[in-house]
Amino acid sequence: MRLFFLFLSMDIFLQAETLLKEANDAVISNADELEKFRIRFLGSKNVLKDVFGQIANVPKEKKKEFGQLVNSVKQAAEGKYTSSKESFSDSSKEQKDIPDLTLPGDVVNTGARHPIQLVRNRIIDIFKRLGFSVEEDREIEDDWHNFTALNMPEDHPARDMQDTFFVHCNPDIVLRTHTSSVQVRVMEKQKPPIRILSPGRVFRNETISARSHCFFHQVEGLYIDENVSFADLLQTLDFFAKELFGKDIKIKVRPSYFPFTEPSAEVDVTCFICGGKGCNVCKYSGWVEILGCGMVDPKVLENCNIDPKKYSGFAFGMGVERITMLKYQVKDIRLLSENDTRFLDQFKAAM
Repeated sequence: MRLFFLFLSMDIFLQAETLLKEANDAVISNADELEKFRIRFLGSKNVLKDVFGQIANVPKEKKKEFGQLVNSVKQAAEGKYTSSKESFSDSSKEQKDIPDLTLPGDVVNTGARHPIQLVRNRIIDIFKRLGFSVEEDREIEDDWHNFTALNMPEDHPARDMQDTFFVHCNPDIVLRTHTSSVQVRVMEKQKPPIRILSPGRVFRNETISARSHCFFHQVEGLYIDENVSFADLLQTLDFFAKELFGKDIKIKVRPSYFPFTEPSAEVDVTCFICGGKGCNVCKYSGWVEILGCGMVDPKVLENCNIDPKKYSGFAFGMGVERITMLKYQVKDIRLLSENDTRFLDQFKAAM
């Protein structure tokens, strides 16, 4: 009988060792095989239960050894299952990290420069090639720099040409009505030669409509040196007009009045929409007005401590909104400050 149990225990040990080898050598290549492996070795009815259930047939002196062997099988199966599961998880994660290159790309909405900025930058670039530098200064200005230094004393009727925003607590402080105030400040601290552009926002107390606004943008230019003439001014503006609107553009100068220049003029260009033939943009005249200009009044030079007997100069100024509306055929100035993306998206191609 003892011999029978000896042979039986040897068979049980052999089963356990076979299972140990099976667990260690198992090759698991997919999730289905992993699940089958789990059920066989670690499930509620796994094969180890049948083997361990035969421990009663193992001689007493072999029970400890048998228990250790069965435990080794269980540990080997658990290790194989865990490592295989982690391997599949990492593989799945790597697969998810790889984008599907067959899918359509995400739509990215790009921005666009504002048309005012586009025109402003273009104007500045043209005059920079002629040696003009950019000067900017405050938007809240005092009466002297905004009016008096520009040949407009307190009782001068020219002040009525501009409806001004005065600061309530101090009537000597205003929201600047033009960027000429920047030119005055430059002339006060810098001696000729002076060749500057002063771009910026200005304010006038006007009724808002399709053609006018209470704020808008200007670019003004100033050139002061010895022997500067009106011919120099015309040559400069002719170059500017051709660079901005095209080589076939011509300019026409009409006499005008500005308190800080003498003589003064307004400049028209041939309509770049119809080529001068006449259309609704130029009101069928063949010409459109773009800016005002003139020779700097000697009194303005004196106010800024510049000798008018030695130096002369010219100045010009233009509304950026007006040129923008002409260039892009915008019919309502209010569109330029409403920040409607449907309107602004039209200028992406102009960048």
